[in-house]
Amino acid sequence: MKKIIVILGGGRPNGNTMQLVKAFMKGAAEAGHQIELVSLNKLSVNGCTGCNACRYGKPCIQKDDFHSLIPMIKTADLIVFASPLYFWTISSKIKALIERFYCIAEKDENPPFGRYEKYPIRDCALLMTSADNFFWTFEQAVSYYNFTLIHYIGFRGKGMLLAGGCGDTNGTPQISKTGHLEAAYTFGKTIYKNG
Repeated sequence: MKKIIVILGGGRPNGNTMQLVKAFMKGAAEAGHQIELVSLNKLSVNGCTGCNACRYGKPCIQKDDFHSLIPMIKTADLIVFASPLYFWTISSKIKALIERFYCIAEKDENPPFGRYEKYPIRDCALLMTSADNFFWTFEQAVSYYNFTLIHYIGFRGKGMLLAGGCGDTNGTPQISKTGHLEAAYTFGKTIYKNG
């Protein structure tokens, strides 16, 4: 059994992204994993101010809800980032949360090229929805996810589900008319199938 947290960074209460998250969570729960949803729609998490007061082992000086998430981040086996596509990338709520990982970094006396500190290493995955479904729709979001979370922070990627073609954002959610919900359920159920 793995401890999984899904961090939802936007979207409507029962919109495409939430439906995708619920399908993933159902599959993961049926596979026996402990899973918890954290909605950034209900929390206040500010972006990093770059003040450096948190270096190293000191808490972030901002007084917001990020502090309550640190124990979850540090003990999770898998962090799933879930976001609608906003202006061709992840939501600003997810971006702000990732920026605040800076305060949980530890000093690294011998960092690899391009990194200055070390982070608690976790598995991660990405769930995204979009109205569009062009070949380039998720390109910027995937680039940010891969560079920041996998290559820089050093998380282990467990995959991503990019659910394009979910309907006009001005209308009702259309994800149920696609195969994305079944794919999310299967993704959740099999994410640790091979260990």
